[in-house]
Amino acid sequence: MVLPFRWIDPPTTAFMLQDDSDRKPVLYEWSAWGKIGTAPPIAVVAAEDQKFASHFGFDLKSIRESVVGFNDGAALRGASTITQQVAKNLYLWPSRSFLRKGIEAYFTVLIEVTWPKKRILEKYLNIAEFGPGIYGVGAASELYFGKVPIELSDAEAAMLAAVLPNPKQFSVGQPTPYLLERRAWIIGQMQRLRREQWSISME
Repeated sequence: MVLPFRWIDPPTTAFMLQDDSDRKPVLYEWSAWGKIGTAPPIAVVAAEDQKFASHFGFDLKSIRESVVGFNDGAALRGASTITQQVAKNLYLWPSRSFLRKGIEAYFTVLIEVTWPKKRILEKYLNIAEFGPGIYGVGAASELYFGKVPIELSDAEAAMLAAVLPNPKQFSVGQPTPYLLERRAWIIGQMQRLRREQWSISME
């Protein structure tokens, strides 16, 4: 279930099949790595998982902080890496149960063992939800900006990345002040990652 997708682009995902938006069918368009460009990958890494290039699928520090907060009475917050989100979106279902997290961890390990990092990031950019029923950076960039992903500016890529924590609540087309502030933060992080030559670590 995992190894073939190292080479095969999925026609759909578990999350798309369970999509509960009013958009039927869902909007989904695959963009190969060479047509994504440089801005979208670094934007989602800056926004979602800045340790992506070096971890083995799990951000142990964030997990520990989440567990400590939960034990102290706080709500269980997400500490998912990009690899974990690929595992969830491709194979599983939306929930915060420990059962799903356990199965997600299993798929995360398999993905990290069998796929190169570039393929994991390519898959994430293509199956992430950027709005209700809108899956993949190709569909999102065309819908919101009338462009293919490789043409996106840093600001446009950062806006797409800014909605990823909750694409059903946040809107690229109608950004709130919080979303604009988050976009500015992501742009700053993108610039920092470039100064640190992040792209070299992804070769």
